[in-house]
Amino acid sequence: MDKNVRSADVSRATSETEIKISLVLDGSGKAAVSTGIGFLDHMLTAFARHGGFDLTLNCRGDLEVDGHHTVEDIGICLGQALRQCIGDGTGIGRYGNAFIPMDEALVQVVVDLCGRSFVTHNLKFPQERVGDLDSCLIVEFLRAFAVNAGITVHVRQLAGFNTHHLIEALFKALAYALNQAVKVVDQERVLSTKGKLDL
Repeated sequence: MDKNVRSADVSRATSETEIKISLVLDGSGKAAVSTGIGFLDHMLTAFARHGGFDLTLNCRGDLEVDGHHTVEDIGICLGQALRQCIGDGTGIGRYGNAFIPMDEALVQVVVDLCGRSFVTHNLKFPQERVGDLDSCLIVEFLRAFAVNAGITVHVRQLAGFNTHHLIEALFKALAYALNQAVKVVDQERVLSTKGKLDL
């Protein structure tokens, strides 16, 4: 595996959204994000910065309806981009675990880039909205991302009562966990007794 070429471009066009994403795993944390939802832009920019990924993302969605289609479809596209970047999984560390505090909030994210899609969480957001983002859409993003990336994601909210802090800690923890999991640790082998990941 040549870790210097782990990149992907994904486009999606429906009657609800038009999305273009460029993702580079071995980047420097640069981001240019425009989703039409300010707080989501902030979270995806933090995700790129703390994960060490380069991310360019442009989305035009039907925000006159609400943010659901935009947030879910971005999760779909970002998951597809990650899956393309890691290929068959040869050489990667596969697992990642991160605890991130933000003031009173503490969130843990654990990932397995195993080819099997699964999400579990105990997230409880006290406030229904942060800026122009409905808090309930965070779970929709996570589900769409994990399913399309083919990964297992466990999220534990360990403390916190400020929804902004909780969501930001979540995105940063996801970034750090993925940064660990995608690192090249062995150029030749897949980290599985089966000899392959189901990607």
